[in-house]
Amino acid sequence: MRRISLLLTVLVLIIASVSAPAITSPNSWRSTRITDPNQHVRTGAHGYPYRAKSEYILKELDLKPADVVVDIGAGDGWWSQQMAEFVGKKGIIHAAEVEDKKVNRMKEKFADLPQIKPYLCKTDSTNLPENCCELAFLSQTYHHLNPSGRVDYLCRLCKVVKPTGRLCVIEKYSEIATRYKSHGTALSLLIKQAEEAGWIPVRCELMTGTYHYIAIFVQKNLFPPEP
Repeated sequence: MRRISLLLTVLVLIIASVSAPAITSPNSWRSTRITDPNQHVRTGAHGYPYRAKSEYILKELDLKPADVVVDIGAGDGWWSQQMAEFVGKKGIIHAAEVEDKKVNRMKEKFADLPQIKPYLCKTDSTNLPENCCELAFLSQTYHHLNPSGRVDYLCRLCKVVKPTGRLCVIEKYSEIATRYKSHGTALSLLIKQAEEAGWIPVRCELMTGTYHYIAIFVQKNLFPPEP
């Protein structure tokens, strides 16, 4: 009898250990305390290390069915494809690119995903109508914008994005980058330019092991004068 009781106890512990959520989940709370001098060393893949954090990033974006997104500088459409699942068939992902060949490749690649709309855009504008998007998304694109025209570009995005919409920027943090520093933007500079254009940061985080940050903004008009 005692042996059976012991076996049942062990079985319960095994079931509990299997069903319990892992504390290392990328979506769980994580302390900023430095417990390992090497915890911020880059470990991600060479080209786009932050893609390994896609589960966390997509959770942060909190996209809903029928949302409309503009993916500025969509490239190979990797992020457009990830977001398409969340906005569903009633949503739209405007996959914007400045090169015909990239647009054509995405059109062929996503022929079976009609919610992804690859299109050719200008370097200084999304070419989209006002108040049409819930989210403007720039992944490793911001540093490609004309340095003297970035504030104006962000001002135009204020009109394209709905008043309650958001702006998300993922960039290499140039202040800590040791390679391809020109392929990134200092977070302080991004925030300064975004604020000048009427955007307010609501979440900024360095993604561990990537040397990239994610910054999410909302429009300043959402903040009325304090009583």
